[in-house]
Amino acid sequence: MTLFRFRRHFLTLAALALSCTTVAAQPATPQWPDRPLQLLIPYPPGGSADLLGRPLAMKLQERLGQNVVLEYKPGAGGTVASQALARAKPDGHTLILVLAAHAINASLYPKLPYDTRKDFAPVSLVANLPMIVAASSALKANTIPELIAAAKAAPGKLTFGSAGNGNTGHLAAEFFSAQAGIKMTHVPYKGSAGVVNAMLAGEIDLTFDSISTSYPQIKSGRMRALAVTGEKRAPIAPDVPTMIESGMNGFVINGWYAILAPAGTPAPIVERLSKEIASVLTLPDLRAQIMAGGYEPVGSTPAALAAHIEAEMSRWSKVVKESGAKID
Repeated sequence: MTLFRFRRHFLTLAALALSCTTVAAQPATPQWPDRPLQLLIPYPPGGSADLLGRPLAMKLQERLGQNVVLEYKPGAGGTVASQALARAKPDGHTLILVLAAHAINASLYPKLPYDTRKDFAPVSLVANLPMIVAASSALKANTIPELIAAAKAAPGKLTFGSAGNGNTGHLAAEFFSAQAGIKMTHVPYKGSAGVVNAMLAGEIDLTFDSISTSYPQIKSGRMRALAVTGEKRAPIAPDVPTMIESGMNGFVINGWYAILAPAGTPAPIVERLSKEIASVLTLPDLRAQIMAGGYEPVGSTPAALAAHIEAEMSRWSKVVKESGAKID
C-alpha cells in the first residue's frame, strides 16, 4: 500500500469512527406517546363535552396507539380543569377539551389561577355547536316573543338554568335579557346534564343549552324548543326557528370545543395532534355520530385556533360588560 493510499484509508476510518461516536452521543428521540393520554373534561359526564370527547378519544387512541382516558374535573365554569392542565407536565400526555367558556372566563372572573393566553398551547378547534332555547312543559310560552311577554309580566320570576356560572348558556341568556329588556333569575348547575334534569323536574323554566344535550328531551316531548342560536336552522331541528327569525336581530351564539395542551409542549407533538384530530374528524362514522348530536366537525391548525380564541375573548368581554353578567 502506498503512503498516499494508506493516508486516505486512515482518514476514512477516522471519519467513520468519529461519525459513529457522534451518533452514539446523541440522545434518542423520545417516543410519543409512550403511555396513555389523559383528556380533561371541564364538566360532569353526560354533558356536551362528554358527548363529543368520548367518540373523539376512541378514534384518537386508534391512531396514536395509546389509550386516551377521560378525566372529569368540573367546577368554576371550567377553570378547575384548565388550572389542572396549566400545571401539568408539557409532554403531550395531558390535554383538555375546552368549551367557549374558556374564552369567556378571562373577562368574567376577576382573577384566574392561570393566564388564558400564556399558559396553554392551542392544538385544534374540534367542533362548533349551536345552542337551543328550551322551555319546560310548565312554561306557557311557545315562541321567543311569548317568552319576552311572560318575563315582562313578572320581572325576575322566570328562572333559567345553565351548566355553570359564566358558561356560554349563562352569558347567552344574560345577553338575551339585556337585548329584550327583561329580567330573569339565573340558576347554575354543574354541567348540562344537571340542567336537563332540573328542567324535567320542573325546577326551572327555561335554558339556553347545547342542542346535543337538550334536543333528545325536546324530541320526546318532555321539553319545548323556542329557538336556536345559530345563523341558520339546525339540521337536526329544522322546524325550530333561529333567534333572528324570532325577532332578535343579530343574535347569533355558537358553542365551540377545542383541544389544548400545556404551554411548552413540543411543537412536533402539537402539530401531530392537530393533524390527527383533523384526520379523524373526516372519518364518515365519527362525523355521522357527532353530527347526529348537532355538532359541526371542524379540525384546525394550532395557529387558527389561537386566532379563534383571541377573537372570542374580545367578543365575550364586550358581552360581559354590556349585559352586566356577574358570577353569582
